[in-house]
Amino acid sequence: MADGYTSLPPGLQWDEASPAWLNKGDNAWQLTAAAMVGLQTVPGLVLLYGSMVKKKWAVNSAFMALYAFAAVLICWVLWAHRLAFGSSRAHIIGKPEQAMGESFLLSQYREYLLPTADYVFYQFAFAAITVVLLGGSLLGRMNFYAWMMFVPLWLTLSYTVGAYTIWGSGFLYQKIIDFSGGYVIHLSSGVAGFTAAYWVGPRQQQDREHFPPNNIIHILGGAGFLWMGWAGFNGGSPLAADLVTSLAILNTHICTATSILIWLSLDMIFYKKSSVIGAVQGMITGLVCITPGAGIVDSWAAMLMGVLAGSVPWYTMMVLHKKSAFFQRVDDTLGVFHTHAVAGILGGILSGIFAKPNLLRLFYLHSEPSDSTGFLYTLLHGQVQRGFRQMGYQLAGAAFITAWNVGMTSLICIFISRIVELRLNDDDLEIGDDAVHGEEAYALWGDGERDPPPLRFNMTPKIPSFCRRHGTRKPHV
Repeated sequence: MADGYTSLPPGLQWDEASPAWLNKGDNAWQLTAAAMVGLQTVPGLVLLYGSMVKKKWAVNSAFMALYAFAAVLICWVLWAHRLAFGSSRAHIIGKPEQAMGESFLLSQYREYLLPTADYVFYQFAFAAITVVLLGGSLLGRMNFYAWMMFVPLWLTLSYTVGAYTIWGSGFLYQKIIDFSGGYVIHLSSGVAGFTAAYWVGPRQQQDREHFPPNNIIHILGGAGFLWMGWAGFNGGSPLAADLVTSLAILNTHICTATSILIWLSLDMIFYKKSSVIGAVQGMITGLVCITPGAGIVDSWAAMLMGVLAGSVPWYTMMVLHKKSAFFQRVDDTLGVFHTHAVAGILGGILSGIFAKPNLLRLFYLHSEPSDSTGFLYTLLHGQVQRGFRQMGYQLAGAAFITAWNVGMTSLICIFISRIVELRLNDDDLEIGDDAVHGEEAYALWGDGERDPPPLRFNMTPKIPSFCRRHGTRKPHV
């Protein structure tokens, strides 16, 4: 043993900071993947949200994303990580305990060759982007103080339940095929965002009718962070730098590129123009659709998933949404329901069809054996009943995530509305960023402004609305 130890190259020798169980390659990749997922939100979604809205809402929209990222991290290490991945006798949620002790963070994570700290950070980045994604349904009118309360409540009562149920030790663990969060992240954010949009209420009518993006170039910049960051999003799920990781990353890009081309083609066929915003939407639906199956389907299946990801959500957003009174009643600002809920459940169903048995075995190599397999391969091997059972699990998981998010998000919004208004008042909605934050995205004096912009230290602080009685307004002088 001693001879084997001393014969190792210096960079691979064990010491107190690099125990025998630690694989430096896996550790380095996992930290990189987690950082890439974090970059999808900050600055990715910060840029995307701040640019995709009307100019008067640029600061507020970007700030909602930044605040949520910070708030989720503190909640995650104080109690939410153990709720989602801790031990419990319950079948839907763990125990609320902190995840900051040295003995916990620097211990080996299960059978994987990396420390628990890697997994805590990686899963935090997942939780943060989920909250920010649902916020895309609420841009342009939600009271920022209500958003500050909504983030920790929804993370605690809704997100952790989905994560524990499917990925933790819940009743759907290793029954549902969800490689990297098609249900846990995207279906839940799309459904919760749509539900919250119903309770918050719509934007002003003029904003619903005319809501042009303020900077399309910055939209492409934010979209670029999302697309490239998804290599860490899906590539980090195996928790190792292995064969499944390589396939997951390649499939992610194949599906996404295919979805963009399909969405772009449909725009050109039916609207006679190629739309940059449409291409970005097609990119997002491709990324979302491949997420539950990235490392467990063949590349030809990833391309087929891209075809459906670029066409099915396109139809629900561009055709069905405009014809449906139900969709018109709810003001989903960025169409998160279509890009995440529709694409997420589509990806979950397709993953249940195309998941390859040998790839599933490789993915679950370090955990308990899984009996899951794709419906297509059960047909080929004469195990149709097994395939129908798997599809039943996929549909049951989608139903549970949908029902839980509708119910819990509604309760959270009702609770917050008893403390603070969910929607900004009409005067603030008319003004936008300057009324909410006292700041503007493009503060160029002389561009239609009557006075120079005031310095922050000369401004009179605004009293938050939750400190004032409902229905009161400042008297006009």
